[in-house]
Amino acid sequence: MRGMVMSGNAEHETGQASAAPNADDHGHILVVDDDPQIRLLVARFLQRHGYQVTGAPDGRAMMEALAHSAIDLIVLDLMLPGRSGVELCRDVRSTSQVPIVMLTARGEESDRIAGLEGGADDYVTKPFSPRELLARIRAVLRRLRAPRNSVLTQPSGILSFDGWILDLRRRELQSPAGTLIDLSTGEFDLLVAFVEHANRVLSREALMQFAKARMSDDPFDRTIDVQISRLRRKLEADTNGSQLIKTVRGAGYLFASTIGHHKGQSA
Repeated sequence: MRGMVMSGNAEHETGQASAAPNADDHGHILVVDDDPQIRLLVARFLQRHGYQVTGAPDGRAMMEALAHSAIDLIVLDLMLPGRSGVELCRDVRSTSQVPIVMLTARGEESDRIAGLEGGADDYVTKPFSPRELLARIRAVLRRLRAPRNSVLTQPSGILSFDGWILDLRRRELQSPAGTLIDLSTGEFDLLVAFVEHANRVLSREALMQFAKARMSDDPFDRTIDVQISRLRRKLEADTNGSQLIKTVRGAGYLFASTIGHHKGQSA
C-alpha cells in the first residue's frame, strides 16, 4: 500500500492496545477496520504519538467498544463486513457526537460525500500516509476542544438566534421547539462560524478558514457545500422552511439572523 508500509509478519491485533509507555495521553482513538495489519500499524503509530488505541474489526466490536470505553474519536473504514462504514456512522451519529474520520479505499467523490452526509467529520483515502491520518485526527480534535476566542464569547457561552439556542460550551443546538439537534463536529463548527459572522457574506474559502473545514486538492471536491447543505436542511426543518443560510450568487453565503446572548441553560 503506497504511503503505508505493510508488514507481512505483523503480529495478531488483539482488539485493544494501551497507550505507549511514558507517552502523554492525547485521547482514546477507536480504529475500525477489518484488516488486522492496518489496525495494528495505525495503533502503533498513534501510540507513539501519545494516543490510547482500541481496535475493532467490524460494527459489532465497534459498538461494544463504544459501550464500554470513553472514545474521543473513531477512525472508521468505509468497506466493512456486514454493515458498511456509512451505516455505522449514521448509527453512531444518532446517539453520539463523537468525531469520526472515515477511512476508504475509494477515491470517488460520491463515496466521500456519502461519508460526510452520513455524519463523518473528515476522511482519508487509501493508500494513506499515517502522518496524514494523524494530522486529520489532531485537526478534528483541536476543533472540538479549542476554546473560542470570539467577540461573542461570554460567561454563559450560550447564544440565541430566531428562537434557536446555541450552547458553545456543551456544543449543543436547541431548536425553537426545544428539541436538541444532532450536529456533527464539522456542522457545529460551521454553524459557529456563521453565527460569529452573522449578516456578512462569507466566501467558501472564508468559511473553510473560519470553521477549519477540510478540503482536498481536488477542484471538484464539494466538502464545504455538503456541510452547508446538511446544516441548512436541519435548520429549515425546524423553522417551517425559513431560510437562515442564504446563498449569495457569485459571492458565497450569508447567515441572516440577529445574534443575542441567552440567559440560563439549554436543555
